[in-house]
Amino acid sequence: MRDFSVRHRRLRQFSEDEDSSDGVLIFVIITLVLIGIVMVATASVSIGQKEYQQPFWFVTRHVIYLFVGIALSMVVLRIHSKVWYNKGPVLLIIAIILLALVWMPGLGFKANGSSRWLTFGLFNVQPSEIAKLCVLIYLAGYLLRHNEDTRETLAGFIRPLSVIMLVSALLLSEPDMGTTVILFASCMVVMFLAGARITVFAAMFGLIATLFICIAIFTPYMLDRLLLFWDPWQDANDKGYQLTNSLMAFGVGGLFGTGLGSSVQKLLWLPEPHTDFVFAILGEELGLVGTLAVIMLFAVLVWRIYHIAACALEKQMHFEAFLAYGIGTLIGLQAFINMGVNMGLLPTKGLTLPLMSYGGSSLVMTLISLAMILRIDYDVRHDEEHRAPRRRKK
Repeated sequence: MRDFSVRHRRLRQFSEDEDSSDGVLIFVIITLVLIGIVMVATASVSIGQKEYQQPFWFVTRHVIYLFVGIALSMVVLRIHSKVWYNKGPVLLIIAIILLALVWMPGLGFKANGSSRWLTFGLFNVQPSEIAKLCVLIYLAGYLLRHNEDTRETLAGFIRPLSVIMLVSALLLSEPDMGTTVILFASCMVVMFLAGARITVFAAMFGLIATLFICIAIFTPYMLDRLLLFWDPWQDANDKGYQLTNSLMAFGVGGLFGTGLGSSVQKLLWLPEPHTDFVFAILGEELGLVGTLAVIMLFAVLVWRIYHIAACALEKQMHFEAFLAYGIGTLIGLQAFINMGVNMGLLPTKGLTLPLMSYGGSSLVMTLISLAMILRIDYDVRHDEEHRAPRRRKK
């Protein structure tokens, strides 16, 4: 317990314990969502007109997904943390089943060379988005129930790691390297903060990192992405086309941008301008000032989530703390990688920008995750009798 508390003390010192902590978080969430609506609207006009003869087809669906996410979030806000604690194993099983179903003929849907979706007539569901949250809920509960084993024994460390590896294998089979990386990294952060021994942690992390590198090198499409990352201009008209056009969008945007709605790259030059590369369109239309503003908003978002997690830790609400740290890391990493890919700082991963990119499953599950954070914040400050069980002391 002492080791766990020491690791969190410095994180807690960056924030002040104030009753209105969730107000800042809500403001940032609303701001990012509104910016997302505007950017999806402006980025998808041309592709919507080309594919559906409706310029606002994508933003209309985006707003529908937003309302679905808000409705589900309102339900989640009413659910006590102890419910998620108790249902963690069930949620994990559901996540594994959903990930396996993408390979079922007639149900799985393949696009851009990846089998990542389940089709249900008018809409598609991306199981990996659901799996990310389910795995974090399960892991947070497991670490609370078996914390001593996880901290003191190798077997206790390997058991949750094997579950994470199983889910990672299913994600890689789609293939979805981006989701695999951010989920695995988020789980490792949570296990480290829960007190896993540094020596075992470092050894296993090195082994897994080596495995990921080997997979990247010996998988053709992943190797192509790595090579293009080093020099996208060597094949700017083919494999490097998307990245080079993204870089040109930032270059054209300059300091203040070309103006909202004035992007040239969205006119069918930059592929996926409303999904994975919406940040590049933002950079072109709003310039460096706009991109820095969005980066700051995401930094504040993650900071406030970590603040809530640290407050939960101080109240001995370990399940809530583990879950909040996991969600904060997951959202922060996904935003960081997406923006890094758009700016040519990281290899292409196929990840959306949370709250801003077009993508129903991503938007809905991100809103649900943030609703859980707001519920944890509420429980920490007002409703501690509904917390999940505390960690047992020997």
